[in-house]
Formats: sequence, C-alpha cells, structure tokens
Amino acid sequence: MSRSFARVISLGFGRGLQPFGINSSPCSASLRALIAGNDGSGLLDGWLARCLSTGLSPVTDQEQQALSLIRNIGISAHIDSGKTTLTERILFYTGRIREIHEVRGKDGVGAKMDSMDLEREKGITIQSAATYCAWKDKQINIIDTPGHVDFTIEVERALRVLDGAVLVLCSVGGVQSQSITVDRQMKRYNVPRLVFVNKLDRAGANPWRCIDMARDKLKLNVAAVQMPIGLEDQHQGVVDLVGRRAFMFEGPKGEKVVEAPVPERLVDEMEARRMELLERVSEVDDSLAEKFLSEEPVGAEELRAAIRRATLALRFQPVFMGSAFKNKGVQLLLDGVLDYLPCPTEVVNEALDLSNDEARLTLPCSPGGPFVGLAFKLEEGKYGQLTYVRIYSGTLRKGDSVVNLNSNKKVRVPRLVRMHANEMEDINSAAAGDIVAVFGMDCASGDTLSDGVKLAMTSIRVPEPVMSLALTPTSAEQFPTFMKALQRFQKEDPTFRVSTNANTGEMIVSGMGELHLEVYIERIRREYKVTCEVGKPKVNYREALTGRAEFNYLHKRQSGGAGQFGKVVGWIEPLPEDSPAPFVFENKLVGTAVPPEFHSAIEKGFQEAANSGSLIGAPVYGVRVVLTDGASHAVDSSETAFRIAAVQAFRQAYSLASPIILEPVMKVEVTVPSEYQGATMGDINRRKGLIMDSGAVGDDTVVSAHVPLNNMFGYSTALRSATQGKGEFTMEYSHHAAVPREGQAALVGEIKRAAGSA
Repeated sequence: MSRSFARVISLGFGRGLQPFGINSSPCSASLRALIAGNDGSGLLDGWLARCLSTGLSPVTDQEQQALSLIRNIGISAHIDSGKTTLTERILFYTGRIREIHEVRGKDGVGAKMDSMDLEREKGITIQSAATYCAWKDKQINIIDTPGHVDFTIEVERALRVLDGAVLVLCSVGGVQSQSITVDRQMKRYNVPRLVFVNKLDRAGANPWRCIDMARDKLKLNVAAVQMPIGLEDQHQGVVDLVGRRAFMFEGPKGEKVVEAPVPERLVDEMEARRMELLERVSEVDDSLAEKFLSEEPVGAEELRAAIRRATLALRFQPVFMGSAFKNKGVQLLLDGVLDYLPCPTEVVNEALDLSNDEARLTLPCSPGGPFVGLAFKLEEGKYGQLTYVRIYSGTLRKGDSVVNLNSNKKVRVPRLVRMHANEMEDINSAAAGDIVAVFGMDCASGDTLSDGVKLAMTSIRVPEPVMSLALTPTSAEQFPTFMKALQRFQKEDPTFRVSTNANTGEMIVSGMGELHLEVYIERIRREYKVTCEVGKPKVNYREALTGRAEFNYLHKRQSGGAGQFGKVVGWIEPLPEDSPAPFVFENKLVGTAVPPEFHSAIEKGFQEAANSGSLIGAPVYGVRVVLTDGASHAVDSSETAFRIAAVQAFRQAYSLASPIILEPVMKVEVTVPSEYQGATMGDINRRKGLIMDSGAVGDDTVVSAHVPLNNMFGYSTALRSATQGKGEFTMEYSHHAAVPREGQAALVGEIKRAAGSA
C-alpha cells in the first residue's frame, strides 16, 4: 500500500473517521482492493490526490451514526399492484396520517399520495410523490411512483436518486409487463430492493408462483423471508422464517401486531422454506456458506446479517408478503426496510470530476463535505417552481447561493422545504442523504447543483417519445396561455416534447402514449382554462439505411462578389443494430484539402440532414457518415458553404443507400377471461401483431404480443366491447422495426399528397 494512503487510513481510523465515506458496506471492488493493500502501481495516490483536490471530506463516526438512521426508498410496481395503497398504510402506521383513504375511496378524498384531481378520478398515480415518516428510531424518505408505463420517466428519475426500493408484485398477476420495466430500471441504477407480494387476500393468490416468476422472468435471486398463514379469504397473518415466529394483525385497521406461536400445521413447511432461504443466501454470502456447509445451526441475527450483506451487494432480494388493503404485513415490511435496505453511506455514489476530463470519482456522503446535489424533478406551483433535490454531499441551507453546473449560473435558495405529498414543511437546512425541495430556483431536471466544486452527478436516462398529436387552441386569445402551459410541462417532464410542423405551422406535442398526452391535454384545460382542438394521433416514425453509398459533392455558387465553394467526399452506411448512438460522424481527412476551421460546419451539416430523411421527413437513425476527402477555395470557402455541401451530399447518397421507414412496435400484454382468448388473439393478428406468449392466470388468460403502435389506436374501446368490459391491457415501447413494403409506399404517397395540397 502506498505510504500516503496508509498514512491517511491510519490518521482516519485513529480519529474515528470512515475514509472517504467507505465503511464496511459494499463498495467498489477496486477500492476494497486498494484498502486491502493491493495498491496496483500507484493508482491509489492519484485517486487520493483527486479526492483532496476537490475538497472531499471523510465521514466521521458521528455523521455515520446519524446517516445510519436514514432510508431513502421508492415503491414501484406494475399498475394496480397496490403501491399507493401500501404507501397509505405505511403513512398511517408511522403516524404520518390519522386516517386511511383508499385510492378509489367512496369518501371522495382519495389516497394521500394521489394529490392531483386527475389521479383521484382515474384511480392511478400520474406523478411521483415524495413524503417522509419515522419508523422506530429511523427516518424513511419515500417516493411513490406511477405504475403506468406512459409515466415511466417518473419512475426513472426517482430510482436515480434513491438508495433502495420495494418492488411490489400482485399475488395473482405475478410478474407483469411493467414489473419487468421497473426491475430493469432498478438494475440500471444498481438499486438494492425488497420484494413485497401484495394482495394475498385475493382469489387465486399464489405467492410461490410470484417467486418462481421473479426468478424466471426477472432473473432475480429471490427467496421468501416470510410465508402466509392462509390465503384468499383465509389470510390471517405471516410466519417470519428468519426468527421462526408468527404474526397476526389485529384491531380495526390492523394496527396491533401480535406475535403468536407458529401453527402446528405450518411448522414443517416453515422449516423447509427456511432451508431454501439459507441455501439461496449462502450461495452469495461466504460467511453464511461456511456455516451452512458445515451444517451448523444458523441463528436469526446471523441470518438477518447475511441477508443484509447479500441484499446490499445486489446478489439477493428478500420476499415479504401481506395484503396492504386488508392491513396485513405492512409493519413487518417496514422492519425489513430498516433491516435490509441501505442507509446513504452504504451505497457508492459516483460523480464526474469536471476539472479532470470527467473522471469518475466516488463521492462520500459527508454533511461536512462540499455541497453536491441533483435536481431530479420539477413542479410548477402557485408559489413558483418547486425543485426536488437529492443531496449527495455537504449541507444546503436556506439563503445559500449554489452553482448550477449545467448552466454555470449562480442561483439562490430562497426557501427550503420537506414534502409530504402536496403539503410542505419549511426547514432551515438539509444535509447529505436528504431528499428535499427548493422554491424559486431556476434549473432543469437533471441539473447538478454545487457550492462551486466541479463535481457533476450522472444524468437521468430519458426515453424517446413514441406518439404525437396536433394541438390548437380553440380561440386565438388563448394562445399565449396555451404556450405558457406547454413551456411549463416541457420543463417538468423531459418525455413531453413540443415542436412545430414546418408545413402547416401546427403545434405538435409528443409523448409516451395515449394516456400520457390525454392527461396533459386535460391539465391544460383544467389548470389553464384552455380548450384545444386535437388532431389525429401520429406515431413517431424513423428512417434508416440498409446499405452503403458514397458521396462526392461540390457546392459552388458565384453571383458577383464573394461566392460559395465547398467539396466533400466520403460515404454513409448503417451502424450496427446494437449501437446506442443514432448518428456517428467520423473525420478521416488527411492533409489540409479542407481547412480544420470548416470541419465542425461539415459535421453540423450532416447532422442537420440526418434530422429529416427524404422518404417522409422522419429523423434518420443508426447512420455513420465518414468524411475522407474534399476541396476548398482560398476566397469563396466558408462555414456556410461547407454546411450546405454536407447537407446536399447526404441527400445525394441517401437515396442510393436503400432507405427504409421504421415504426415503433409496442409490447402489449392483454388479460382477458379465458373464454375470450380466441377472439383476443384473432384481433391481435388482424392488427399485424406477433404473439410472443400466452398462459393461464387463474380464470384469466394473459397474452403477450408485439404490435405496431399505428395499429393500436382505439384498442381500448375495441377490447372492452369484445370482452363485455372484462378485458384490460398494458402497452409499452419495445423497439422500432421496418414498415412492410406496401405500408412504406402508402406512407410516402401520403406525404407527397399532403405536400402537393399544401
């Protein structure tokens, strides 16, 4: 180990410090190796120097103790799995609210976390909502997220800033389409999670089938830490497999948790399920494996510690059970959040060091360090913009001035609050590990805020919209208000895009689906009193190449005075299908035939041309442009000349590269009573869908298919009509695929006719 680092380690431990936020919890393998003495040729000294140069502070024992009392969690699931009901029960049992209100309550109040009128009317969560509560001696910050795929950005940005999560599965539906999407998002941000199998009171409840589906479809290493005492209308409580105890939930609202002996009829099953739990955890935890292989008895505390280690290391996911609606199992799930999910210092947060070519740097969660926070969600309220901020380092105080690293502007913090759904509590300061909100701060979603230190947090992934509508206010007087609404919603929601049709001048709004756009149109009407005429929905097509084509284009214009001259030579070709970039420009120029000052103008020209293909004017995706040669004129060459040359060269080669049109294909999951299976599958086939899977779930049949989005308009009405209102479906973007030849000809013809009539 290098002497400088050894000295800091000895000094740190001698003063009771955790070196740079790394404690006994899982951290990066490279850092663990460094601490263990595997220095690896002085790399550690460079890491240490970067830490010291950016002013990062170690975490003291006192700070570590305070941060160990915080949990930042999200609750995510497929639509109608019971997330908001579960959150409502958590708030009630922690004393945060005094009464329980249901999502579709008869009292007209609705769940606390569904504060928007539209949410209460539709019985769904549209916006993620933040709250906080206390359980035992710890504070839990909670974000309740939507289940509908149209609002997937709300889940994405919540998981980006959370330390742990609860994945809720319906005991009847099991792993459904949005469950897979949410799990993928959790894996993207390395979020440790618990699984809660909900709705054990429903007919057809089968928690063991849910566990099998989680292993098969989600590829999770899951095992139950609880087993139910009765199912469906016989559901009474749960057995804790770790401690071999039974729990019942008594009182009118299940507020009294009563420990009881395990029923005699369940003892053998309890031991078998506990053995399965031991096997699963010992596969990923060495210390437990030693005891398990030597057949030594494993006590409750040893097993609990092993489960925690494996969960934080993302190698295991414990499964809890209950029925939030029937007030069973929620308090034990809260115990599980404290026992198995990380505190802020037990996750590794990486920042990009902007002063060192964006090198990745582990950011210690120290309240005494430099301030670094991520603005992850915006809302426009009656008091101005409300910005949700996750604080990763340092302390933020009311009245502070901080730097927005994305705009390099200094912004002030006039008001600091903690959120409880749509209510707020003013606070004077918040420290590393907290999730708070700031009023009156001008920034965008995904911006990093700091006190001047050049450390930026990685951004939030934003999916591309798949559907568009034309929107026009019914009266010209409403247009300024209409534009104000669009600007606000664009700022709040990165998946809501606004553009103008160059041919018709119409305002085009794009989003993630019909419901997504429908909600915003309704919000414009309610919140801004603007009624709109809505055009026919249109899908967001793309264009692509299937072959390679060369270009050799000279742009030359002489009209008296200075002329224009620019020549570009090269080729265009399709990128590999798995390429993440839609457009790649490679400059292979040798020599000075084209002076370097014109290179960026050439790239911009090709990029501009790729924004609108020649078939239907859709963006061209998956194209590589290679520039190999060119020519310039000492007097007539300019940036404008080379930009025009690049645009025309692309169009020249594009028609020779066998272009095609791509359309969005949706992953559709339809649940219908079994007697309607044949009619449902026949309708999907008529819509040119490809059926991927079908199977029975209780008395229902679940059909999974890939269907072109253009053929899914009006499907909700058609499904209800065909199944007497008993069918339901979910839909999410899967991929873009080539439009059949006859469909492509029809689209091109439609565009030409529209252009001719214009």
